[in-house]
Amino acid sequence: MADVFGKERSALHRLVAQSASRPYYRPLTARGAEVELDGRTVVMAGCNDYLGLSADPRVTEAAARALRRYGVSCSGSRVLNGTLALHEELEGRLAAFVGGEAALVTTTGFQANLALAALLDERDAVFADMSNHASLVDAVRLGGAAHHRYRHRDLGHLGRLLAASEPGRGRLIVTDGMFSMEGDLCPLPGIVELARRHGARLVVDGAHDIGLLGARGRGVSEHFGLTGEVDLVTGTLSKCFGSVGGMLVGPASVVEHLRHSARSVLFSAAMPPASAAAALASLRIIESEPERRRRVFGHARRLLAGLRSLGWDTGDSTTPVVPVYVGDSRLCLRVWQELLDAGVFTNAVVAPAVARNRALIRVTPQAIHTDDHISRVLDAFARVRRGLGPLPPAPGVPGRPEAVVA
Repeated sequence: MADVFGKERSALHRLVAQSASRPYYRPLTARGAEVELDGRTVVMAGCNDYLGLSADPRVTEAAARALRRYGVSCSGSRVLNGTLALHEELEGRLAAFVGGEAALVTTTGFQANLALAALLDERDAVFADMSNHASLVDAVRLGGAAHHRYRHRDLGHLGRLLAASEPGRGRLIVTDGMFSMEGDLCPLPGIVELARRHGARLVVDGAHDIGLLGARGRGVSEHFGLTGEVDLVTGTLSKCFGSVGGMLVGPASVVEHLRHSARSVLFSAAMPPASAAAALASLRIIESEPERRRRVFGHARRLLAGLRSLGWDTGDSTTPVVPVYVGDSRLCLRVWQELLDAGVFTNAVVAPAVARNRALIRVTPQAIHTDDHISRVLDAFARVRRGLGPLPPAPGVPGRPEAVVA
């Protein structure tokens, strides 16, 4: 008889078990531009807190006030006893900020994307970038729609898939706005044009771009001058907002449908009060302090130029997600360890987060980094680069291995 606990360990588990490095599940004892790890202070260059708001005194004080007033948990789902005035205030503010009629906040960003399953069934077809976040992949699986994946940022391939799709199906295009591993942007103007031509709805996951891109930080739609041209925007509050939680912003009728139909909303405890209050405080700072966005982009430009001058491959990134392609997974873990030895904490990213042989070191500057911090990061990469032989270009097209298409 087969044992459900007896399956072969995942490739990632095996890789880590065979490596001298331990890049995952490392406990940190401080947060900020520098962190403490195993008794050492190192530069944190692998955190999604792009604007540096998770430890901002105004944000932590807002969370503390909510904690004192409401307690730790809502102890129930939003639909029953878990809705607070804080949630409704946050939803109203997010709708106005992103540019939609209404918003729904969820407990995590992953759950926000899973909620999309409530819009889908077997009569629908979804057209998704092969580098989309795992939560978008799971939403399509849960919804039961036909799943057509197009090559990363390839408008020609997307157009051919749309043209070949079965008439009469509901059509939905789904893409990340700013891709979380590659650091590049979706070609939104072309996607909007294809959606119009083929009668498709468009969902953009703004997890990494809302708060960061655009003149007012409203995300990739504002960046391209296409605010209002995206049917539904999803996102997370765990990046630029320095908190935790998710959001869906769009037409009021669609948002109300999701409130009463999305299983990830109906059957999950509500976003904690302190998290909602922290996100509200962060939103006020995002709106009033655009210099934070300018600072983090300045750091990103310096990192990208410096790393490329050292001979590292940083792909097509133009954003504060800076990928350093290494290719081989074992070599990636070695580079991660040597960077840590040099005093810099980064992210080692291997399959299934990226395609096989596309392993990378993910570097993310924060607005709270100083020029000296960026110098230390570049110095560490220079030191590691000197110890390596020639690095072949990482093969293939970026993308998640489970999403490879013909």
